[in-house]
Amino acid sequence: MNKGMQQSWRIRGGRVVDPHRGCSEDADLDIVDGRIAVPGSASSGDPLIDARGMTVVPGLMDLHVHFREPGDDAAETIASGSQAAARGGFTTVVTMPNTTPATDSAEMIRYVLEQAHCAGHVRVLPSGCITRNRQGGALADLSAMRAAGAAAFTDDGATVADDRLMQDAMIVARDLGVMVMDHALDPALSGSGVMHEGDFSRKYGLPGVSVTAETRMVARDIACAAQTGAAVHIQHLSCAESVALVRRAQQRGVKVTAEVTPHHLALCDADIDPANADYKMSPPLRTAADREAVVAAVAEGVIAAFATDHAPHTATAKARGFARAPFGIVGLETAVGVTYTVMVKSGRMSLLEWLRRWTTGPAGMLGMNPPSLAVGAPADIAVLDLCNEWTVCAADFASRSRNTPFEGWRLTGRAIHTFMDGCATWQSV
Repeated sequence: MNKGMQQSWRIRGGRVVDPHRGCSEDADLDIVDGRIAVPGSASSGDPLIDARGMTVVPGLMDLHVHFREPGDDAAETIASGSQAAARGGFTTVVTMPNTTPATDSAEMIRYVLEQAHCAGHVRVLPSGCITRNRQGGALADLSAMRAAGAAAFTDDGATVADDRLMQDAMIVARDLGVMVMDHALDPALSGSGVMHEGDFSRKYGLPGVSVTAETRMVARDIACAAQTGAAVHIQHLSCAESVALVRRAQQRGVKVTAEVTPHHLALCDADIDPANADYKMSPPLRTAADREAVVAAVAEGVIAAFATDHAPHTATAKARGFARAPFGIVGLETAVGVTYTVMVKSGRMSLLEWLRRWTTGPAGMLGMNPPSLAVGAPADIAVLDLCNEWTVCAADFASRSRNTPFEGWRLTGRAIHTFMDGCATWQSV
C-alpha cells in the first residue's frame, strides 16, 4: 500500500499508551495536517477508526534492517522492505550498509534516502559503513556520509577486527555526534561456524560459533568506548556473558547500549531444525540459559532496544542447506507479535516498558526526539491489536522474502493501522 495523501483522521475509543509521557489511558486522538490534534479538531466527515479494544501507540522504530537494494532486489527492495515495516507498525527504520555496492559514501547515503522518499511508507535512516566497502582496511569518509544524512556507522554483517581502526572510527563518530554500531563477532574465532558451538552443533555435525567470538569483540568495543568517550551500540546481543559485560560497563558510565532481536528472545539452539536454514542467523541462536539472560536484561533495561535484524533472502538461497545457506531471517512483520507474546503476555515486563524498547529506547540512542502522542507531535502512530491471536503465514508478507522460523506460530499482537506524518501507510481492513 503506497503512502496516502495527508488527511485528517479520527481515532476513537482506543487505549492510548505513550511511553515518553508515561501515560496509558482510554482516549481519542485526531490527526490534522500531519500532527496529533486535540480530539474534535477533525471534522465529522473525516475518516473514523473505531479503536475500541485496540492499543494506540507511537510509531515503532527499528534500529537494524536490511533492505538489500542495491544488489539483491530479488530478496528485498527499499520499497518492499518499507511496506513490510509499515505492516509491522513501524514508522522509522535504520538500514544497514551491506548492499552492493556498499553504502560507504555520501552518494550512496543519498541514494537510499531518495529511494525511501519515493516509496513513502516509512522514514528510512541509512547507516554508513565504518570502513571502505566494509573490508576493514581503511575508514570510509564518515564526515561526508554524516553530512549526507547517515544516522550511524556500522560494518554490519562484518566486524571491524582491527582494534586501532575501530578506536579511530569511534573518535571520528564521537566528534560527529553519531554512535558506532558493531556486529560483535570476531571473524578469527567464528570462522566457518553456522550455529552455536555446543551440544546441538556436535549432535548435528555442524561447525559451531563460540560465545567467545562475541564476548571478545563486545569487551573490545567497550574498552574503545571507555577510552574515547564515544557511544557504541552492540548489535543483536545474544549471550549471557555479553549481557554481563554491558551491564558492568553501563554501571561504570561507559556509553554502551545494546539491542536484542525477537528471535533471540523466542528461540534457542535446542529449537533448531538442521534441515531448515530459516533457523540460521548471525549471531546464532544460543542456549536456553543465554536466552533467559537476554530476556532478563531486556526487562531490567540493560538492553534498551529491540531490533529485528530483518535479513531477507530468497527461497533459492535458503534452500542450499544449513551449512551453505546465508545467515538471517525476516522479522518486521512478526516483531510485534513475537516480542509482545514473549515479554508482555508472559508477564516478564509491562506494556509501557515493552513499548519503550520499540520507541524511546532506540530514539535516544540515535539522538532523536522521543516519539510521542502529545498534541502537536508528528502523527507517527500505530494502532495495535494486542488482544487477539493470529497465525504467522509467510505467504502473506509484504516482504519479497519468506525466510522465517515462525511460520505457523500463534502470536498475540499485530499492527492494524499505521500512520507516518499523518498519512496512512498500512490498514489491515
